[in-house]
Amino acid sequence: MNLLESMQMAGKTLLSNKLRTALTMLGIVIGNASVIAMIGIGEGGQRFVQQQLESLGPNVLFIIPGNQATQRISREVPKTLVYEDANAIATQVPTIADVTAELNSRQVVTYSNRNTDVNIIGTTPNFLIVRDFEVAQGRFFGDVDMKRSNQVAVLGGKLANRLFGNSNPVGQQLRIKNASFQVIGVLETKGSSLGVDYDDAALIPVFTMANRIVGRTSPYGLELSYIVASANNADSVDAAVFQITNLLRQRHKLVGEDDFTIRTQKDALQTVGQISGALTIMLAAIAGISLFVGGIGIMNIMLVSVTERTQEIGLRKAIGATEQDILLQFIIESVIVSAIGGLVGTAVGVSGIMLVGAITPLEAAISPVAIMTAVGVSGGIGLFFGVVPARRAAKLDPIVALRSV
Repeated sequence: MNLLESMQMAGKTLLSNKLRTALTMLGIVIGNASVIAMIGIGEGGQRFVQQQLESLGPNVLFIIPGNQATQRISREVPKTLVYEDANAIATQVPTIADVTAELNSRQVVTYSNRNTDVNIIGTTPNFLIVRDFEVAQGRFFGDVDMKRSNQVAVLGGKLANRLFGNSNPVGQQLRIKNASFQVIGVLETKGSSLGVDYDDAALIPVFTMANRIVGRTSPYGLELSYIVASANNADSVDAAVFQITNLLRQRHKLVGEDDFTIRTQKDALQTVGQISGALTIMLAAIAGISLFVGGIGIMNIMLVSVTERTQEIGLRKAIGATEQDILLQFIIESVIVSAIGGLVGTAVGVSGIMLVGAITPLEAAISPVAIMTAVGVSGGIGLFFGVVPARRAAKLDPIVALRSV
């Protein structure tokens, strides 16, 4: 028998037992769909996080109080950065274009009979430039508001909607920690950054924050939660990190370790990529177990098929079929089952990725490499797990097989 005749016979045999063939394929279908869907969802999640980080700007640097060791062992953020550090960076680091300072505190905000606990952020007028935010209504506070410690506030979109509903919040009065503030603007919705949801926060001048809300507790100046700076361009980020490090070490008179940490968008993207990649591999490995289970199912069914078709095998051998003919037919049957199951599973997995992309913020990421790998692996599984039943069928003695009639 040639290959074409073997394939035709294998196809007829599989079609004669449609239900059993379909159930045998099911394990491969589920395995392929799981692997492709998990890899696609993992890559989509990775792209989503990267887009969120890149939206902050590729040139942004975050200067955070405390080094990594103190951040791990201390629950409280060390107060090692002050407002004068931000001024020094803005004026003495040539690779920096703009700098803003931020001082954060959780406080109760009250409007009419509505109370809510939100993040209050004391910052500077450069916040819009450095963090790439836009004002949707009203205006942002300026240098005059900063110098006079005016009690004005700019609200995030979600907070404005929760407090004021459909009414215009600009010009309204609200209370933050028993102090009255006038709402002068509302930010466009953008999302969270470094664990801070600016859409659900109120922004006020940093001096007002220090004088009216949290008080001044550092003898070295107005302490900050962190400093955010934007480099002149992407190529100057590394130089900016070096210059800021030297400047702050001189200002803080450090001899040993730094008492601050500088993080860049590149560092964050690399970390996210490593974590997301590891999670994607883990999910794909877990899903791949179902492919292995599907292969066991193919081998099990093919062994049952050999037992059921003992008479057929004996008759074919009696009229001249060789061991290679029998071996080839059973291997082809198992490969057909696994290959068709792989193709159906691929279609199901791709459909699942498209559905997730349609109903969630995750981007539908369909990886051709994952599809080819999954289909190739499923075909290989059919070949691998079909060998044992095929060899068993090929080794049957025709006389013994015919006696079972």
